[in-house]
Amino acid sequence: PSVVLRYSPHIYHIYCYTSNHMLLSDRDIKKAIAKGRIKITPKPNFKKQLGSCSIDFHLGNRFRVFKHSTHPFIDLMSDVDVASIMEEVVIPKGKPFILQPGDFAIATTVERLKLASDIAGRIEGRSSLGRLGIIVHSTAGLFDPGWDGKPTMELGNLGVMPVTLYPGMRICAFTFEEVSSKVEVPYSKKKGAKYAGAKNADASKLGKEVKQEVKKGK
Repeated sequence: PSVVLRYSPHIYHIYCYTSNHMLLSDRDIKKAIAKGRIKITPKPNFKKQLGSCSIDFHLGNRFRVFKHSTHPFIDLMSDVDVASIMEEVVIPKGKPFILQPGDFAIATTVERLKLASDIAGRIEGRSSLGRLGIIVHSTAGLFDPGWDGKPTMELGNLGVMPVTLYPGMRICAFTFEEVSSKVEVPYSKKKGAKYAGAKNADASKLGKEVKQEVKKGK
C-alpha cells in the first residue's frame, strides 16, 4: 500500500491506500451518481461543481453558534442539553454570515447526500477559503457508508480577519472511495447513530455517550 500524508490546520492525517481502494475519479463519481450509489439532492451541475476527484457542495442558510457569554464551559457529564446553549441563526437571501477570528459555528450544506453501503465520503475544505483562514471541519471529516442526510460542517476562522460567508456559495468539496465490501450495518441503520437523517445543523449529542462510557470504566 502507499501512504499519503495530508495536512489540515493543527492536524496531520495519514491515509493508507491500496491499489483497490482509491478516491473515485470524476468519471467514476458521475457513474456512481448515475447508478444511484451516490445520491445528491438537488442534482449537481457537473460543469460548475465537479472536480477531478471531488464535487463541490453549497453553504446552507442555517447556522448554530454557542451562547458563550451566558455559559462559562461545557461539562459533558452534566445534564445540560448542548442544543440549549446554542442558538440558531437563519440568514436571509443575499445576506452574509460573518465568521469572526476564533469563532466557531456549525452549518449544513444545501445538498442532501445519500451513500450506498459500499461507498464512504469525506468532506474537504476549499483551498481558496483555507487561504483566508476558513476551515469546514474540525475532526468529523468521514461520512460512513449508508450515510443519508444533510452534511454538517464545523466552521472555524483561524485567520486574523472576519470573513463573510454567503449562503449558496460553494463551501466544501466531497471525495468518495469504495470500501472493501458492503458494510454489514449502514450508518442510517446503525443503532445509536446520532445524526442519521440530519436535516439541520444539529448540536453535539455526545453527553449521554460520555456518561455511559465513564460509568462503565468505574
